[in-house]
Order: sequence, then structure tokens, then C-alpha cells
Amino acid sequence: MELDDPKAMRALAHPARLAILNRLGAGRSATATEVAEVAGITPSAASYHLRMLAKYGFVEDAPPRGDGRERLWKAVDRPLAIGFLPEDRPDVREAKDLLIRAVRKEAERELERALSSADREPAEWRDVMQFKRTLLRVDAEEMGRLNAEIDELLAPYVARHRSEEDAPPGARVAEAQVSLFPHADRPVPGLPSEDHDSGG
Repeated sequence: MELDDPKAMRALAHPARLAILNRLGAGRSATATEVAEVAGITPSAASYHLRMLAKYGFVEDAPPRGDGRERLWKAVDRPLAIGFLPEDRPDVREAKDLLIRAVRKEAERELERALSSADREPAEWRDVMQFKRTLLRVDAEEMGRLNAEIDELLAPYVARHRSEEDAPPGARVAEAQVSLFPHADRPVPGLPSEDHDSGG
């Protein structure tokens, strides 16, 4: 699902909506009350955000459960992709930039929660947690191929497509955060002054 509608991207670039979509993206349907708990908002606010997400095609009604009295929602089964294109209009480019930054902030919050709770994780989970930063030397074609290979490697484990019944016992929702980008030129700050110890 390549995003190019500025209104849709601006609608999604909201912390509560990203939290709701992340919750539903794990592959389980939920009510407004259930996603409200995750997003830290009221159920009525969650209902509003769910309707906005549905308006722009990010979520949809899910099959009912129990007596069917509660409205259930699920994420639309299409991965989201945001990429910059040479032909992007300024408003499209601005909306893409806004959404990417919002997604990164939400991802950073998830990472912070994981780090804060790492000491409380069982040893088997602590042993396989990894936070890695690797510098690459690639051309654009190689980086594109690497993107595709990473997607292919992750595909069998995507929570949206792998039910709890299909996963091994003890499986839980985990997250892979992958960012591939060329380094931008870094401004050269110059050498520090030598008078930092003076004035004594």
C-alpha cells in the first residue's frame, strides 16, 4: 500500500492512531475499548480515531465475536510503504516526511519500553534481544536488493499473517525495526577551542 494521499498520511501521523494501528497490526481484532487502553485514550476518542483510520482505508470491521454486540476492528491486510519519489508534489513530500517522523517516534517509544523492561524479561528472551547498528558500503541497487531480502526473511514471522495457533508454544509479539538509508553529509563542526580549561 504505497501512500501518496497527503490527507491520509496526515490522518495517520497521530500518536494515538499509530498506536492503535500497531495494536491491530499484530493480527488480532479489537474493540474501541481495547485499543483505547493501549493508546492511553478514552474509548470514545478511540472510536473517533478508528473511524478516521477506516475513512482512509487503514482499518475495517472485523467478524463479530460472542454475542456480536461489540464492534470489532482489524487492520487492513496490506503493508504500508512510504517512499520519496522525484515527482512528489511539495504537499505530498511534506506529508510523507511528517508520517515517517511520526512512525519513527512511535518505534522509538516501543524500543524504550523494551529497554525499560529488559531486566524483567526471562533469560531466554533477554539472550535473543539485539540492538545493532551496522555501517554498510553499498550502491543503490544493492541496498534495494537488501531491502527485498530482509522483507523476504521476515515474511514468515509477520504477526498479521501468523496466527497464535500456527506459531510455536511461547511465541509472543516481537518487533523488528529496520532502517536502510544512505548517510547524509554531516556538517563539520571544526576543532574545539583550546581555552576550555582557562579562567581558573
